[in-house]
Amino acid sequence: LRQGADSARGDDTSKLKTLVSEWVNRKLKPNPPVDMDDKHTRGFTNDGCGKLLCPAELDWNNPAVRAGIRDRAEGYIVTDLSYPAYLYEKYTANSDNLEEGLFKGKILLQSYKAVFMSPSSAKDIEGEGDGADIIENNRRAKKAYSGIKVKKHVAQIIKIEKVTPRSIAYIACQVRFALSSISSWRSVDGDFDYIQF
Repeated sequence: LRQGADSARGDDTSKLKTLVSEWVNRKLKPNPPVDMDDKHTRGFTNDGCGKLLCPAELDWNNPAVRAGIRDRAEGYIVTDLSYPAYLYEKYTANSDNLEEGLFKGKILLQSYKAVFMSPSSAKDIEGEGDGADIIENNRRAKKAYSGIKVKKHVAQIIKIEKVTPRSIAYIACQVRFALSSISSWRSVDGDFDYIQF
């Protein structure tokens, strides 16, 4: 069982490594662009990845914040205690209500669909939205095409009928790993603990 789970996680990691880099390059247009094959060019060294990994309570556009995070200066060390911007709708948190827009970031939603439905279904997300609608929208689309034989997606195979906290946490960790410069999966990435996150 563990071997099967590790294999599935590895497949998801590989899939998102490519897709997330494409999405970051298309949406944020970092210079230089995120290299699909080289994880060392990601993380906080890349402005696109850095913006999405930046704790939502900080402003990545502020050069002092970028420098502080990159230098790991006091007050700027990124840990699992801060929610990264990619979790939020429009990648921005409301400092007065940190739950507003949480888990509605476009890359998070696209990644959820890519893993639990199919990579092509991730293209269907326009703008930002309510992550709870992902599976319901897919169910409606399936009814519209009833009668056409379609390959089952992961959510159908493992019988996920609604978005769950556990599935959101799994995708949030996968996206963070895809954005990071770490080349192999481990539960602790410097000051960031995926298990605590």
